[in-house]
Amino acid sequence: MPVALPLAVANADREVLRSWVRSPSSPSGLVTRARIVLLAAEGASNTEIARRLELSRQTVVTWRGRYRSAGLAGLEDRPRSGRPGTVDEAEVVVRTLEGPPDRLGVTHWSSRLLGAELGLSNVAVAKVWRKWKIQPWRSETFKFSTDPELEAKVRDVVGLYLAPPEKAVVVCVDEKSQIQALDRTAPMLPVRPGLAERRTHDYVRHGTTTLFAALEVATGKITADACYDRHRNDEFLRFLKQVAKAHPRVKLHVVADNYATHKHPRVKAWLAKNPRITLHFTPTSCSWLNLVEIFFGIITRQAIRRGTFTSVPDLTDAIRRYIDAYNDRCQPFAWTKTADEILEHATPKRPRTSFTRH
Repeated sequence: MPVALPLAVANADREVLRSWVRSPSSPSGLVTRARIVLLAAEGASNTEIARRLELSRQTVVTWRGRYRSAGLAGLEDRPRSGRPGTVDEAEVVVRTLEGPPDRLGVTHWSSRLLGAELGLSNVAVAKVWRKWKIQPWRSETFKFSTDPELEAKVRDVVGLYLAPPEKAVVVCVDEKSQIQALDRTAPMLPVRPGLAERRTHDYVRHGTTTLFAALEVATGKITADACYDRHRNDEFLRFLKQVAKAHPRVKLHVVADNYATHKHPRVKAWLAKNPRITLHFTPTSCSWLNLVEIFFGIITRQAIRRGTFTSVPDLTDAIRRYIDAYNDRCQPFAWTKTADEILEHATPKRPRTSFTRH
């Protein structure tokens, strides 16, 4: 049997073919054709390509010939004969937004379930969903603040971020409670080429700690940190004194959330004796206004979630090592939203109900 000569493929076409192979969104048929052409360009025979890709030899011959005669365009699907199928997109969209009927016992449509209901293929339903950007499998949460002082508190806190007082320091404080010192039941397997880091699904608990942190808005640094067994008003007051000691002889503006310990009579009494320190509270259900929450997310991702700790002291040592290193590379978080922009979306303009078809 004669062996086909290597297929001549331009460098630009090779790059396009490789991008098709790498892209997770490329149709599987197009990926297979691209692999056929790339292997043919390397000099592989039709029989060898068919064996490696688990195809028939005739399929390989067909797509080599299509590329030779029409280039990359020859690898695209040609229009099928016959009358094209029709899909009532409006019906698909309306039925999707209505949700499935009670008789199906499901909370949301899948493309196969809706396709069976409308007599369509799941592919046709999925195409309509992509076109109209409908994703019934996704679900998000929201929360509107009911704080009667919402506007005043938003303007107060955002004003500190966008226009901080002169000759004063603004810090954001909060506690990250119940951080678990988790150890795995077997040593972790490190990352390897082609393999992710792996750990056992089960673990051993060695206790918890609470991290109190103060983020300096102007620099992004954690200027005070402490780990306590509990997070009562005693611990918060002790931490507040630590924050004050870290910023002596300056006006200190402290942003905190509405946790009850932050408003304890002992805390209020101490603040009355230290008038240079002012507490500013975020609105109820708006803890995201506190910039230290961003840092808590960072330390969780980079140091806590994938860590293994044999004891609480081991955990607290790891937290402090991370904070020391973080302060060497940190940058301030740039707040961009004005109070007016936040308030525009902070309360519902009108009640929203489920879509109803009439």
